[in-house]
Amino acid sequence: MQRLYIIKIGGNVLDDENALKHFLKDFSGIQFPKILVHGGGKIATKIGDQLGIESKYVNGRRITDEPTRDLVSMVYGGLINRKIVTGLQSHHCNAIGLTGADGNVLPATKRPVGKVDFGYVGDIEPKRVNTSFLYFLLKQNVVPVFAPLTYEGDDILNTNADTIASVLAVALSKHFQIRLIYCFEKKGVLKDVNNDGNVIQLINSTSYRQLLDEKVLVDGILPKLENAFDAIHQGVSEVLIGGAGDLLKNLGEETEGTLIKQ
Repeated sequence: MQRLYIIKIGGNVLDDENALKHFLKDFSGIQFPKILVHGGGKIATKIGDQLGIESKYVNGRRITDEPTRDLVSMVYGGLINRKIVTGLQSHHCNAIGLTGADGNVLPATKRPVGKVDFGYVGDIEPKRVNTSFLYFLLKQNVVPVFAPLTYEGDDILNTNADTIASVLAVALSKHFQIRLIYCFEKKGVLKDVNNDGNVIQLINSTSYRQLLDEKVLVDGILPKLENAFDAIHQGVSEVLIGGAGDLLKNLGEETEGTLIKQ
C-alpha cells in the first residue's frame, strides 16, 4: 500500500515568517504523496482584534458568530492559504489551495445548538469526503492544501483544522498507508508547556485519561489529541504530534515528538 503523509501545520509557526519558510521547504521535499492542512486561529484573532471582532472559545474551540465566520473565511481561505500555496510553489511543489466547498470535497453539517452554541461551525465525517477528487489530484502530483473551512448549502462553516486532518486520514486510510502528523511550535505534547525538554514520548488511551484527570493538558492541545485518537480508533495506523522544525525527522522510523497509540 502506498504511503501518504497528511500533515497539519498550525500554532505560532504560521505567523513566524522564518519558521514557516523552513517548514514549507521541508514539506516540499517530501517525495511521497502528501496533503497539507493549515490552521490560523492566532492570525484570525489578531486581525479580528484590529477589526473589533472579539474571539470567544470553549475548550480550545472557537465560537463562530456571523462576523467571525466572515473573518475566518477571509483569513483562512484567503491570506493564509494563498501565502502557503505561494510558498510551496516557490519550492517547485505544485500545490492547490482548497476549502471543503471546492470540488465538494468536505461537505459538512452545521453543528446543532447544545450546551454551547458554536455558531457557524461544521462537523464532518469520513464517509462524506469526496475521496475520488483527492485521488485525482494526488495522481496528478498536485498537493492539496486545505484551509479549515467547510460548507453546508450556501453557508461557509468553520471547522477545526485538526479535525479536517483526522477525517481526511480516516477517509483515505483504505487506499493508503497513512501517517498523520500534527506540527506546531512545540516539540510534542509536553508535561510542562513551558519546558520543551519535557516531551511525552507516547500517549495511549489509558495515559490520555490520566493526563486529563491530572489537568496536565492545556486547552490548545486537546483538539489535537481528541482528533488523533479518533483517527487511531478508525484505522489510521500512525499519528504523531511534533515540532514543525522536526518534520523531516518524523517521516521515518526514528521519530521525535509524541506518538499516539491505542
